[in-house]
Amino acid sequence: MAGISSETLGKDPVGKLLVKQALPASIGILVMSLNVLIDTIFVGNWIGPIAIAAINVVLPVSFFIAALGMGIGIGGASVISRALGAGNPGKAFQTFGNQFVLTLMITLTLAVMGLSFVDVLVPSFGGKGDIFDLAKTYYTIVMYGVPFHALCMMGNNVIRAEGKPKFAMVAMMIPSVGNLVLDYVFINLMGYGMQGAAWATTASYFLCFAYMLWYFRGKSELKIGLEHLVLKAGIVREIAALGFVTLARQAAVSVTYLFVNNILFRLGGEISVTVYAIIGRMLMFALFPVLGVTQGFLPIAGFNYGARMYRRVIESIFIAVKYAALLALIVFAFIMSFPDVIVKVFTTDAEILERAPKAMRWVFAATPIIALQLIGAAYFQAVGKAVPALLLTLTRQGFFFIPLILILPKYYGEQGLWMSFPIADVLSTLVTGFYLFREIRLRLRPQTPTVK
Repeated sequence: MAGISSETLGKDPVGKLLVKQALPASIGILVMSLNVLIDTIFVGNWIGPIAIAAINVVLPVSFFIAALGMGIGIGGASVISRALGAGNPGKAFQTFGNQFVLTLMITLTLAVMGLSFVDVLVPSFGGKGDIFDLAKTYYTIVMYGVPFHALCMMGNNVIRAEGKPKFAMVAMMIPSVGNLVLDYVFINLMGYGMQGAAWATTASYFLCFAYMLWYFRGKSELKIGLEHLVLKAGIVREIAALGFVTLARQAAVSVTYLFVNNILFRLGGEISVTVYAIIGRMLMFALFPVLGVTQGFLPIAGFNYGARMYRRVIESIFIAVKYAALLALIVFAFIMSFPDVIVKVFTTDAEILERAPKAMRWVFAATPIIALQLIGAAYFQAVGKAVPALLLTLTRQGFFFIPLILILPKYYGEQGLWMSFPIADVLSTLVTGFYLFREIRLRLRPQTPTVK
């Protein structure tokens, strides 16, 4: 494997390596989250608070299609990391070629279908009443760029699997910065309103895709040819098994949006949906350092597992959980201390300012413990164990959260919905912790007698 820089994943000290991998990932997620956050602020102040709800309605559909790219990217990245760790670059090349073909075929098909059923999809996700027209405008334009977004999400995970987190960070920053600049031009200077917000988002996806083409043509270790674009059944099955974990997670998130938006619209109308949209933006933004550690952990665990260096796998798990938990605690303290200030950044609407801070405290109440949940699920995906990864991924949204939001609001109204967030976090963390520590005790430690 001489000359392959990914070898550092198996040589550098784990703590140093995790920081080296997680810091660029965190910065990239931060910039991407700031993009979503500032985009929401721009839309709320320049178009109106209902426009925030309209974008929140559209996100589950567009993100689900983009998540296909992420799923194929993460599933293939796990294969690539382990192939490089095992000294098999040929399999890594074939995997990347198959990832590209799968992403392009599937997302183009779904984008066409999504545009064909816009009048059905938008209302089903809560785009009703005054929200519908704005949501339809945004959805239609953004859907044109979603396949490019999916390709970028796929490529980003491959770059990280190569052990090149700085390039992955830049790939995440380009669409974010581009979107913010174009938001200002299209909405504020040119007065295009919701159409301007949508075209800014779509154009930013094109910018990111152009960067990806430049990287893989000149900087990547994965030099693929036409022969690598031919789909191989074994590789497709492996990508699909692991990628389905990410897709199932996003599908659960999309279904959650469907239920939550409709429940909130029934209980409190457009205002309640807007409150959830603001909180959703904070969930994307505030947890960026924790998600960065999780992203940095994936290639380290995958490479060392493929290289059979199980001591380093165990070490990476404990260090990742420790770092992520500390960062989650800081996020928790910030949210609990300043919810009123945070909400005022998005809107001046008096009713939203009164209702959102309390709801935000409930949603973030279990934040300090989510590190174990995220790292635990990520471990099984990184090492190619698709079934436990899938089950743990679905634990929070599918097994706990959705049943809770269908039951608790019947007894506690809107308050019951907000209470469902921390309860689901606690239950899913307990389940994930049980399976992760059992894996360490029964699978990893017996193969590493020097680890005490």
